Amino acid sequence: MRISKTAIAVSVLSLFAAAMVPATSMAAGGASGAAVKYAKQGQIGEVITNPYKIAPLTAIIRSGGYALSDVSVRIVPKPNGSEIKYDVDRSEVLTHGGIPVFGLYPDYVNTVEVSYTRTDLKGEQKKISESYQIYAPPVYTEGNGTVSQKSTMFDTKVVKMDGEFKDRLYLVNNLLVSPPKGSRVVWNNPSGGALEWCFYPQNAIIDATGAVRWYMNVDSIYDMENVYHGGVMMGFQQGADGALTWGYGQRYVKYDIMGREIFNRRLPAGYADFSHSFDQAQNGNYLLRVAANDVKRPDGRNVRTVRDVIVEVTPAGRVVDDWRLWEILDPYRDVVIKSLDQGAVCLNLDADSAGKTLSSADLAAMDKEEHFGDITGVGIGRNWAHVNSVDYDPTDDSIIISSRHQSAIIKIGRDKQVKWILGAPDGWQAKWSDKVLTPVDKDGKPLKCQQGKCEGTNFDWTWTQHTAFRIDSKSDKRFVYVTAFDNGDGRGLEQPALPEMKYSRAVVFKVDQEKRTVEQLWEYGKERGHSWYSPVTSLTQYEDDKDSIMVYSATPEMVLVKGKAVGAPSPYLQEFKWGSTEPAVEIRINGSMGYQAMPFRVQKAFNHAK
Repeated sequence: MRISKTAIAVSVLSLFAAAMVPATSMAAGGASGAAVKYAKQGQIGEVITNPYKIAPLTAIIRSGGYALSDVSVRIVPKPNGSEIKYDVDRSEVLTHGGIPVFGLYPDYVNTVEVSYTRTDLKGEQKKISESYQIYAPPVYTEGNGTVSQKSTMFDTKVVKMDGEFKDRLYLVNNLLVSPPKGSRVVWNNPSGGALEWCFYPQNAIIDATGAVRWYMNVDSIYDMENVYHGGVMMGFQQGADGALTWGYGQRYVKYDIMGREIFNRRLPAGYADFSHSFDQAQNGNYLLRVAANDVKRPDGRNVRTVRDVIVEVTPAGRVVDDWRLWEILDPYRDVVIKSLDQGAVCLNLDADSAGKTLSSADLAAMDKEEHFGDITGVGIGRNWAHVNSVDYDPTDDSIIISSRHQSAIIKIGRDKQVKWILGAPDGWQAKWSDKVLTPVDKDGKPLKCQQGKCEGTNFDWTWTQHTAFRIDSKSDKRFVYVTAFDNGDGRGLEQPALPEMKYSRAVVFKVDQEKRTVEQLWEYGKERGHSWYSPVTSLTQYEDDKDSIMVYSATPEMVLVKGKAVGAPSPYLQEFKWGSTEPAVEIRINGSMGYQAMPFRVQKAFNHAK
């Protein structure tokens, strides 16, 4: 058989063209169709795991081109596990292009049951219930290069879980302390600031059995070696829309629980060093605890300040106000500063300084030596205030702050005037001394207090406290109910004879703003003694849905003995029914540096109408 050169050329070109079309495309519908390489398990679209790169225990079951409604999701629990079940409203389905799946077990083939109504192009509806098998990979987190880190996330033990709380999910905001690559830079123009703090995040949601059901892989939004993308992740809140807000270093951010970015912004240009508190105020704005990035002191020196500014920004990021606390309070009040254990000054954990305190001569030397930064001291440019929480009071357009290094909870108006001070009266100058609340008993009778102590009563002030939060549902224009975690260092303005005498408390106060009095309503922790003592961090917060008090004693057993650290922190996560002194919930998180924890509402995240 004779074949012409033209015929051979045409055949070769045809074969070459055929080779350029993927075989999967041919299988999916012919040579003219697009390549479809995914497998479908059910009657809609494909499964995409970790869709936004930061939440590996989430997935989206794509809509497959259908309109979906009446959606519900159930993650089938492991034997004796906790069930996660939630409804999904239409806006969430439209936002994610399908059904959002939250709460997968790591390193496990999860069974996910979904039900939905599927509407096709002809308007025909079909109610469908089906199951998906979705594998989620093991938890991954950064290492700090030491033998103290023994797991990738949390080692939990559920000590107690009353039936009413078995549906709880808890967002735990912990820290991996001091990975070496996160401690490379400090500010030097001007001097001072808190840039040196850069701990790797350990943020996860655990269920009522202590199992991790969500965690944040921050690698795509966080860089410990980048000034503007590192820092300590703190100040988590779940807003009315179900999304999470928090901040870190020079950023404040908002993401939904699937990991979708709503915003991720640099702090406004005049501010630096976010940490501790990001409050979603009822007026629609955000209150961030930051610092000023350039302030001229009375002596003419320019410094960055430390943890002493609250800035108010709109959702669009425009600054509308700020509270510069050195202009509102006394930055030279030193009675608390001089009583603190220098081995545990919040983030500054220094075993070699355990048990040491500062003298007036030490404080004076700082000025002489022009020593500024995140150090315990007085004056602008040092950590004299250490504000660790901010809460908005909508009844009079004011803020309530917790100042650790003043051992005081303080209410300040929009006019920048102090309304009241809940703290020991010692050391306040005349301008502020009449703002200190008078402690009273349950009958309204004033208590006798002096030198930071109230004798013959259970009432006590808070000492180096964290989280002063207003209980909105119980408070009104006259009475303010406040929760706080009283860490307890420097209690009574002194160090005890033995470190083992220190203790912490969760506490609830009632402030009568007309009579300018304060009553202690409830406390827990004193009876637990030193084993429950948390020298730093921690949280006490009211939970309206169960009329309960959530407590996170975040750094117990972080013992400093004779200048040496003994043992790693093992936080207590607890919840109490209102008025009860016995926990309904107690979970231990072993060997983890805790910051804060709080319930997470899954229905709020996916069904905004409920």
